[in-house]
Amino acid sequence: MKRVVAFGPGRVNLIGEHTDYNGGLALPFAIAEGVTVTATATDGGEIHAVAHDFDGETDSFAVAEPPRGAEGWRPFVRGIVAELAIKQGARLEIRGDLPRGSGLSSSAALEVALALALLGLEERDVDRHDLAKICSRVENDWVGAQTGLLDQTASLLSTDGHALRIDFTTMETTSVPLELGDWQLVTVDSGDHHSLSAASGYNERRAECEEAAKRLGVVTISDAREEDTAELPTTLAKRVRHVLSENARVDATVAALERRELETVGRLLDESHASLRDNYEASTDRVEATAKRLRKSGAAGARMVGGGFGGHVLALFPPDAPPPVDARAVRPGPGARLLEGG
Repeated sequence: MKRVVAFGPGRVNLIGEHTDYNGGLALPFAIAEGVTVTATATDGGEIHAVAHDFDGETDSFAVAEPPRGAEGWRPFVRGIVAELAIKQGARLEIRGDLPRGSGLSSSAALEVALALALLGLEERDVDRHDLAKICSRVENDWVGAQTGLLDQTASLLSTDGHALRIDFTTMETTSVPLELGDWQLVTVDSGDHHSLSAASGYNERRAECEEAAKRLGVVTISDAREEDTAELPTTLAKRVRHVLSENARVDATVAALERRELETVGRLLDESHASLRDNYEASTDRVEATAKRLRKSGAAGARMVGGGFGGHVLALFPPDAPPPVDARAVRPGPGARLLEGG
């Protein structure tokens, strides 16, 4: 029987957080760790999935009618099958080396790997920009997390050695060399893992941004101006200030990378973290303690990554400052790809 193996990388978002669903800018990059899906064609019309990282949990359903209402990893599988209108029955083996709840986008890595593996079995090809939208729809409609397109776009379109500047108004992407020399980017686990409460906080922030845009009469709050925030309630004004300042930090970071001014990149990471904490109110005590510890260890800058409310903290270390022992080096790697078959 035909077999396809696909890999979806996780991602680190260098800067540009909570801007994707607000029509803004972001600068993520794919990393080496991710999720691998092995899809083997089977006779009959069923999907049989095994998640080896979840103690070998299984799921089975008719390919013609994937059911809703599941929890954990299962809605990702069912949603991808449904949204791609997969017809080929298959056995799916799912394995990954991304820590769950870390802010390194294990969800998008899973979605992307599932999609490429199942499309490979059917020898179908979908434009990667369109595929990112499909995977995002799975997360929104099947999983219930109202995320934007950042994670899926980064996983699908990143290139080795580069960050990916994404304009979420036009969906234009530009590869930006991420040349660090002897500097290091690392992530450290804060000890607070994403949970249902974190998803609830994320969805609440997105609703607040939509309300702010509605009150200001703009399509997204990236179309607003700083002076417009005076018209808004305090909470909504803070959300707008974060997005507008974060968009500016993305392009400032691109310019600093072009000039090899890594000290400036570190300062921008700190500014991003402060805005996420104070304007977006997406931090936790453990995240704050981790960022403070990293700066005390010599980091030029540190900030929370992912949706916030827990997860990992990203830090940039100069050559003369060794990262702490629990730090995990991250480097820009290639995007999602087939490892076998297809």
